[in-house]
Amino acid sequence: MGTHIATPEAASQPIAVNKQEAAQMLGVSLRTIERLIALKELHVRRLGRRVLIPRASLENFLRTDHPTQIA
Repeated sequence: MGTHIATPEAASQPIAVNKQEAAQMLGVSLRTIERLIALKELHVRRLGRRVLIPRASLENFLRTDHPTQIA
């Protein structure tokens, strides 16, 4: 089993962010985040009407390559 060491920086960051915050973190548009969610490339949690994206989901997304699709 891996061990997780809590750091002060990690403790101060939320474990999930909203779509706008995720877009800012990744440097993409809100529409891109919504498209990634619709394509199920970015996993979310829903709390009522709120859509939250776990930081782990963003990190997993960044670990893989995503080919660009030309429309």
